[in-house]
Order: sequence, then structure tokens, then C-alpha cells
Amino acid sequence: MSLIATSTRRFPTAALPRALDPLFCQLAACRHGLEAETTEDRIWSLWMYHPNPAAARALDRAATEIARQSHDIAETRLDRLLRRLPDFCEAWNKLATLYFLQARDEECLESLHHVLLLEPRHFGAICNVAELALLRGDVDGAEFAFRCALRINPHLDNVRHRIADLRSH
Repeated sequence: MSLIATSTRRFPTAALPRALDPLFCQLAACRHGLEAETTEDRIWSLWMYHPNPAAARALDRAATEIARQSHDIAETRLDRLLRRLPDFCEAWNKLATLYFLQARDEECLESLHHVLLLEPRHFGAICNVAELALLRGDVDGAEFAFRCALRINPHLDNVRHRIADLRSH
């Protein structure tokens, strides 16, 4: 949780596209759902982007393999990719997703740690930290993480519902 708590005092890695900065400002200022959705989609696209086309293709293939439940192949592909490009934030996030799906919670948390070191604004990773906190029974930690994700992206309606559910129990 310390990486989340200090996220506003840290800067994203220089390896991330600078075009993300104005998009996060725009996301915070969006008033309409469609505008927010479009802005969020642009953020995700830039997170998936890498100037090395082979790296971008490897990440895309790994995401497809995860969706197809070809977990061993995806893990091997992501491991190779991260050995070559350890600052590829979204590759760490995809690895965290893979580990989460396999209930490999400690490895998932370690990968999320890498994501948040590289991109403290990664609201998806923050939400995943919250979900892991819930699995451990840390309701307060989960609520804290969910609220931090909402400060970055106030348009996460599912996160609002999760917070309301936490309060009702």
C-alpha cells in the first residue's frame, strides 16, 4: 500500500509516452461518460504501446494467450519480454493479470509493485492491489486503494459499487 499512498509524490518512468500526462488531466476533467470512456481507452492504448514494434506485438500476443487461457505460453512470452525491457510497464501489468488468474497472489503483488513503480497513475493496477487486499481480508486497505484509483480516474463506476459493497458489510 505504500506505493499507492505515495503515488502523488512520484513521477512515471520516462519510458512512458508523454502524451499520457494531458490525458490524465483530461480524464479528471471529463464530465460525460462517453468522453471519459474515450479518454480512458486512449490511456490504455498508450500503456500498451511500445516504440519497439516487436515488443508491442509480444505484449499483444501475451494478452491474447491470457484470454485463451494459454497461461504457460503467455508467462514465457512475458518473462522474455521483461528480461529485455524491464521498464515496459504494461508487460508487468499483464504478468500481474496472469498471476491473479492463477491465484498466485504474491507473484501478482510483486508484478503490481513493478507497475506502480513505473506508472503511479495506473488505476487498473491499483484496483488489482485492492482486490488482493480483499482476498487477504484487508477491507480497509482495499477501500483505501479503491479510493486512490478513483482520485486518478473518477469514472470507475464499478469501483464506486465495490466501495459501497464494502461499506454495507
